[in-house]
Amino acid sequence: MLRHKLLATAALAVGLSFGASAFAQEEAVVAKVGDLEILQSELDLAVANLDPQLQQLPDEQKRVAALSGAIDVKLLAQSAAEEGLAETEDFQKRMEYIKDRELHNSYFRKHVVDAVTDEEVKARYEKEIAALPKQEEVNARHILVKTEEEAKAVIADLDAGKDFAELAKTKSEDSNKDDGGDLGWFSKGRMVPEFEEAAFALEKGAYTKTPVQSQFGFHVIKLEDRRDVQPPALEQVEPQVRQLVMRDKYLALIEKAKAEQTVEIMDETLRKGYEDVNKAPDADPAAGEAPAPQQ
Repeated sequence: MLRHKLLATAALAVGLSFGASAFAQEEAVVAKVGDLEILQSELDLAVANLDPQLQQLPDEQKRVAALSGAIDVKLLAQSAAEEGLAETEDFQKRMEYIKDRELHNSYFRKHVVDAVTDEEVKARYEKEIAALPKQEEVNARHILVKTEEEAKAVIADLDAGKDFAELAKTKSEDSNKDDGGDLGWFSKGRMVPEFEEAAFALEKGAYTKTPVQSQFGFHVIKLEDRRDVQPPALEQVEPQVRQLVMRDKYLALIEKAKAEQTVEIMDETLRKGYEDVNKAPDADPAAGEAPAPQQ
């Protein structure tokens, strides 16, 4: 039942027009519908245009779903042609829109997606990293107890020379007690305010001399080390940085095209709305990703 449902959905999802190719003799024919052939390249297009739900299927199931949709398209396309639907004004208008959309997408791929170089991505990455404000992070341990008296007793043990990590293993009630209370590295904004303020105020190797109370109980905190937060490596953020470069390229193309053409919107409400959504984007890298080709 599910299989039939997916195949039926595929027929609706494949919005492609399969025509004869000048290179048909060079391509594998995967199916025939009457006298019409479905070529491998057409099946590949059908797979690429499957509904997002069907894109989650294993590869072979995707190919079957796409082929089912392509065959259904061929079957009804022949019937539509016989009825003369290709000559109707509505069909001609929709085909003109699809033509413009696909030309836009082809231009986008050529001058934006395929035009981005690794050097541009690296340069943009370095620019973004250089603009980041410096941020400090600390490496700390803590011992969590229920009462202030217990916390004071822990501090007394530390003053007497006992090891912080060993005390954490026996005294702390936090889940990281077996790790000696190790909290790893963290920057500001990661911990509750009382804990964070006390941790960042410590010198390297020092521990809090008075208990620090939070919603979790009473803490004794030791600062192991501090350093500047390291920015992510290019490899970690390359897709996002590439999106920024693509966005800038796309906006530059649009601005150039607008400078060469006159855009006139007759409806006042539409004109105002268009102007609002086409205001210059914020310089912040979070302002948005590059537009994807229209479907």
